Amino acid sequence: MRAVVQNDKYRASRRVSRASRATAVLAVAALAGGCAQAEDQSVRGAPGQQAPPAHAVDGAAKAREARAALAAAAKRWDLKKVPLTAPAPPAKKPEIEAREGFEVDGQEEDGLPPVFTTVPTKEKVVFLTIDDGAEKDPAFLRMMSELKIPYTVFLTDEEIKDDYGYFKKMQARGVTLNNHTLSHPYLPGLSYAQQKREICGMQDVMEKHYGKRPVLFRPPYGNYNGDTLRAAKSCGIKYAPIWSEEVYVDHWEYREWDQDLHPGDIVLTHFRGEDDWDGTMTDMVRRFLDRITADGYAVARLEDYL
Repeated sequence: MRAVVQNDKYRASRRVSRASRATAVLAVAALAGGCAQAEDQSVRGAPGQQAPPAHAVDGAAKAREARAALAAAAKRWDLKKVPLTAPAPPAKKPEIEAREGFEVDGQEEDGLPPVFTTVPTKEKVVFLTIDDGAEKDPAFLRMMSELKIPYTVFLTDEEIKDDYGYFKKMQARGVTLNNHTLSHPYLPGLSYAQQKREICGMQDVMEKHYGKRPVLFRPPYGNYNGDTLRAAKSCGIKYAPIWSEEVYVDHWEYREWDQDLHPGDIVLTHFRGEDDWDGTMTDMVRRFLDRITADGYAVARLEDYL
């Protein structure tokens, strides 16, 4: 009987021993698994070399797609080079003052809108501005949209009233529409009341058709006097930019003696086509972009600097 008890104890002892060995094996396996997992993690990304977040990868992919689309557009519109992209707008806007020699009596005392030809900046940017609205070329809208070129427009009611909708499409693309009078007269030859009617009347037209009263005004032909700026101020105008260069389909004209571009220059052109030019609006844009790109300039949005 005692022997049986001893055998039972022996068998129980062996069962415990086998269980202990099994537990030990499981523990080793768990440790091995942990090591393997750690090794897998080290393979996935060593410290300082983690994979970029998904949104960064998506952003880089979108940037590549945008560059490729711009290069394709430049080729489609027969540009010599892909247009340069303007830097981000300045966090602090430059102070805009009347150009020396372009002031009128009471300029500062009466807080009159400054007349200027260049925006103070060290960046190699120029600003494209287009006047009146006579030519309404759908290809021009497509070209500027595909190339992502910003521009600023100064409209005359007599030139746009046959198709307000064309400029509504332009506005929907982010273009700012501004005041260039009702009928494009020589303003200094008019009385104060007549000038005010031309400017404030165009403000009414702009509000009616485009929902906004502009704060930018360009006097026709670049001609103005004290009454012009006083009338403009009374109509809500804050700035009266004119230009440093004018570009046509077949040549450039310059205000400065060096006949060259400068950072911050305002460039003028007009809505014209083959009835007035030896070419189209898209031909003019091609000439403009080829020239400034070759000189290392980008087109910036004028309103971003004001």
